[in-house]
Amino acid sequence: MDAGSSRVAGALTGASARLGAAPPDPPEPCAPAELRALVHAGLTDSDACETLLAQVARIQGALEVEIGDGLAALSVGDRLISLGFSCLRDYAREILDVEERTAQAMARLSRELRLRPLLRAAVRAGEVRPRNAQTVLPVAIGDSEAAWVERARAETVRALEKAVRAARAGGEDDEAWTRFRVRLSPEDRATVDEALAIAGKLMPGSTRPQRLEAMAQEYLAEHALEAGDDGGGGAGGAFRLESDRLERRKDQLELETDRWSFLPRAPTVPAPGAGSVGFDETTSALEIDRALQDLAAQRRAWDRLLGYAAHVVRRSGLWHIAGFASFEHYCSERLGLSPRAVEQRAAVEKRIWQVPALRAARDGGLSYEKTRRLSRLPDREIEAWIPRARELTCVALEAELEEHDEAQLRAASELRARVPVRIALVLQAAFRAVRASEGRLLDDGRCLVRVARHFLETWKPFVKRARTLSQKVRERDLGRCQVPGCSRRAAHAHHVDFRSRGGADSEENMVALCACHHLRGIHGGYIRVRGRAPDELVWEVGGGVWGGGLLRQHSASGPFRPAPQDPTLVSCFPSA
Repeated sequence: MDAGSSRVAGALTGASARLGAAPPDPPEPCAPAELRALVHAGLTDSDACETLLAQVARIQGALEVEIGDGLAALSVGDRLISLGFSCLRDYAREILDVEERTAQAMARLSRELRLRPLLRAAVRAGEVRPRNAQTVLPVAIGDSEAAWVERARAETVRALEKAVRAARAGGEDDEAWTRFRVRLSPEDRATVDEALAIAGKLMPGSTRPQRLEAMAQEYLAEHALEAGDDGGGGAGGAFRLESDRLERRKDQLELETDRWSFLPRAPTVPAPGAGSVGFDETTSALEIDRALQDLAAQRRAWDRLLGYAAHVVRRSGLWHIAGFASFEHYCSERLGLSPRAVEQRAAVEKRIWQVPALRAARDGGLSYEKTRRLSRLPDREIEAWIPRARELTCVALEAELEEHDEAQLRAASELRARVPVRIALVLQAAFRAVRASEGRLLDDGRCLVRVARHFLETWKPFVKRARTLSQKVRERDLGRCQVPGCSRRAAHAHHVDFRSRGGADSEENMVALCACHHLRGIHGGYIRVRGRAPDELVWEVGGGVWGGGLLRQHSASGPFRPAPQDPTLVSCFPSA
């Protein structure tokens, strides 16, 4: 074993993982050849690395159970808006540095477990892993709960999924997604962009996949016969769905390894709040916020070790040696965590190893969510984006990166979208109708242009330009709520200086807001805004009606900053 793999093995062998202790620092990054050497050096070194990952995954799972309880409690009443947020995903992303879907899954599990006391007790004690609990939630109800809890303790995730589907008589699976990619000339791209914009005006708040679906459905409504009998059939080579062969391989490996009985069993880790009072209806939003930030800090500390070990196991092929059909299979069964989340974390770690500037930014305090977004950029662009990432909220950074990506795709004459399979099938049906109508073979890009032109001809005459002042303000603000960190669409236009206090009906005195931030945040007394729109606004967030101290202040595009606790010091805030 060479020096590099010895360094990794030594660090991971000496590391221990237990909740309540400080997590060990991950070793230095190493080359792919060193990872392969680690695997081939001997069972002891490989086992140490894999066992550590399994232990850290248990700790992450325990912390996420407790965080989920806090998030569920924070969703009750006016707790979230009192902290300045209109929805849970924004709070989790901006304050806790937790990815939106992960946070929503945590809170949903907590709410569902409240209705299943036996399953909740087993999960909080660490006897049932969160992923197993999520799998049996639809059927672990009433008198059958105890039986499903026992099965969740002992069976694999795949066995539970099959049993749940059978118990639900073939209930629907989670929606599958695929990627849509076409090449377009600059003129054709302008046509498609205009059609997407019109669809967005007709369906406020809709996503790009939903707008593409609307365009395709409009074409099919007039060309149903050309599309075929019912528009069925495959959606082409873009699909990358799990094959039956892989499913059979998973079954075979579970039998051959006796459910991986030869692997060291990871210790049980109860949720950190087990046995305490926990979050209830008497806990204030500020208390929940403080507790969640403490838990999130623990999660972040362990997350670095989780990311490092996950990348080592994935890149070195340890998952294959351990007897799993894929890394996704390993994440579900061995780690008990979301495969998507672990694969994403390992991919970010890989980029951190590859790009020194990204690693320096992460070590310098850049949040994981911002690091994850920057990791998608080409190596040569990352360093230039880091200062901007430090100044923006996650949602604002994502918007700027999307605009940057769109500019590059236009230059490369491409349009891309990640769409559900059901929408991909609708698009393919529309493309078949285009080819039948034209009487010749066209590529998908040209078919999309024909669909876009038909949509424009049908709907453009009915879409009016923004005429009211409120519409103009929302159009200026790109249809997005301007409260920092908010990802919701704008539904209202708010007067910064109230009209009742002499505020003018002018665009510089108006800002686009979502309904929650406008009605419950501003007029409920939890948020104040001052300055001139759109680029000179300062937002003040606090508890109660201008009392109880200000929690944060934020300029129109800058990061959350600590604010004076005395509301009389508002004049000390810097302008944007």
